[in-house]
Amino acid sequence: MIMPRGQPLLLPVNPLFIGLTIMVGLMLNLLPLGRGVWLPDMLLLVLVFWGVHEPNRVGMGWAFLLGLCMDVHQSALLGQHAIIYAGVMFGVLLVRRRITWLSVWAQAVHGLPRFMAADIAQVLMRMLMRGGFPGWGFITPSLWAALLWPVVSWLLLLPQRQPPDHDDNRPL
Repeated sequence: MIMPRGQPLLLPVNPLFIGLTIMVGLMLNLLPLGRGVWLPDMLLLVLVFWGVHEPNRVGMGWAFLLGLCMDVHQSALLGQHAIIYAGVMFGVLLVRRRITWLSVWAQAVHGLPRFMAADIAQVLMRMLMRGGFPGWGFITPSLWAALLWPVVSWLLLLPQRQPPDHDDNRPL
């Protein structure tokens, strides 16, 4: 892949690091903090990041499987999170080549509709099952996810930015 102008070459990502970060995102979602208006879906945020940067390793299958884990944890309708995560991942995979060429803040803006779509789909499913509109505060987790995108992006790309051993005979 041709790198955008001004960006350094990145080292290959370690698959164990991908698994570790997905596990950390899952654990953050499993914390008993409740689903408040200030708490974004960290697992979805990490899945979207790896869907953009490593689509061959993290795709819709992992999103569906981890969505099932979230369904079981939250006692939600089985498949609710799974379908939403897989749908968001499908949307990410459609535009991932365009997203990689953008700046980090532009990537956050491109991710915002996907995070909002996930929140709206969850609210619609809950309204169909239980009834009642929860209020417009359900949009704030997607806004927080978009604001956290640069931080998450910087943290998850940090191990790949480590320079390799310096060698005078190597041109790169």
